[in-house]
Amino acid sequence: MRLVIARCSVDYTGRLNAHLPLATRLLVHKNDGSLLVHSDGGSYKPLNWMSPPCSLTLEQPDEVDVEDGVIERWRVLHAKTGDALLVRIHEIIHDTAHELGVDPGLIKDGVEADLQRLLAEQVSVVGENLTLVRREYPTAIGPVDLLLRNDDGTGTVAIEVKRRGDIDGVEQLTRYLELLNRDPLLAPVTGVFAAQEIKPQARVLATDRGIRCLTLDYDEMKGVQSGAPRLF
Repeated sequence: MRLVIARCSVDYTGRLNAHLPLATRLLVHKNDGSLLVHSDGGSYKPLNWMSPPCSLTLEQPDEVDVEDGVIERWRVLHAKTGDALLVRIHEIIHDTAHELGVDPGLIKDGVEADLQRLLAEQVSVVGENLTLVRREYPTAIGPVDLLLRNDDGTGTVAIEVKRRGDIDGVEQLTRYLELLNRDPLLAPVTGVFAAQEIKPQARVLATDRGIRCLTLDYDEMKGVQSGAPRLF
C-alpha cells in the first residue's frame, strides 16, 4: 500500500463528473489497484475514489499543467466502465509504501452465533424451569436456533435468535412452530423471538401470533454491564 500526502487536484469523469480543487490530501493506492482520496476531516469516507478492477498510470504533465505547477499526473482507469480519475500533483509532502500482507478479515463480536451460544448457556434468561434440548434443532425446513423443554413436562419452547429482529424473522419462527407442533412428543410448542433489537412491526406481528418477544442484552450476557439506563 502506498500512502502519499500531496497538494493536488482531482477530476473524475465517467458516469458522473466531479472536481476537487487544489488542496493538501492523502492519496491511498492499494495493491488491488484502487485509489482513495482523503481529506483531514468531514468523514471517514474518501472524497473520491476508484474501485477495482482498475489500473494506475503515471503521465507526464502537458504544457498547461506545467505552467500551473503540476509535477505528476496519475490517471486511474476502471477496466469495465472506462471511468477515469485524474490526479494532478503539485507537491509531494510525504510518500511511503508498506506491505501489509494478507488480512484475516473482520471478526464481529455479538453476531447471531454468539447470541445463540450465550442464550443456550443461560436459558434462565428465557424463563424459569427450562432445560436446553439442543441448539440448531432440525426441522424439514431448516434448524430452529434453540429448543428448550419445560421441566414440568408441559411442552417445549422454540427460540429464533437474531441480532436485529424484523418481520422476516417472525415469519421464519412461525413456520418452525407449525412443523414442531405436529410432533406429539414436542407439542405444545411455544415460540420466543429473541434479538438485541426488535423492530416495532415485528413485535406487533409476533404478539398477534402468540410469540413472545425477548430483548437480549449482549454485554450483560457476557458478564459486562452495558451502562445503558433501564426502566425495568
